[in-house]
Amino acid sequence: MLRIENISKQYGDYTALNNVSLHIPKGSIFGLLGPNGAGKTSLIRIINQIVLPDAGQVFFDGEPLQPKHTAQIGYLPEERSLMPKLTVYEQVRYLANLKGVSSAAVKEKLPVWMERLQVKGKLTDKIKSLSKGNQQKVQLIITLLHEPDLIILDEPFSGLDPVNTELLKQVIFEEKERGATIIFSDHVMTNVEELCDTVVMIRDGEV
Repeated sequence: MLRIENISKQYGDYTALNNVSLHIPKGSIFGLLGPNGAGKTSLIRIINQIVLPDAGQVFFDGEPLQPKHTAQIGYLPEERSLMPKLTVYEQVRYLANLKGVSSAAVKEKLPVWMERLQVKGKLTDKIKSLSKGNQQKVQLIITLLHEPDLIILDEPFSGLDPVNTELLKQVIFEEKERGATIIFSDHVMTNVEELCDTVVMIRDGEV
């Protein structure tokens, strides 16, 4: 699904990634591990085309990575970023529209996802009125609503209680069953061992 070939990235004198190569099989859950500052976030940003590599290339399903592939990627960043004054529906619709999902499809799919993730709140509730855990679930809905082929989950369990962590794990397995490829980054090894088919550790910008 994703081939990362000899990727390097520098910020000034700092080398974030040094000649990194990874092959991520289609339909698998791929664990991306490493301490803070190891280069994981830089790699995720390159896959999302937020930043460009200084050297190397990424291939998405056999093609060189291009802007058109962004519509096939769902990304849950480590930094949660919702607009507090919007309602749940307004927030999801806005970001789903950017991924090519029509407002009519959002109206149809969003209530199903709210029930599936057991979000405590209504579509008309403002984001700021939801608990942090429910805000995180809304952001996960935004990540998955357009049925992406590649899902990137960066620290998805932070801030969730054990019940909601198990609920999210079930959703991750269901997305794999659907055929999605999932990149999963986490610091908790038990989660990684339970979920992932393949694990790669990055340290100091190298595999």
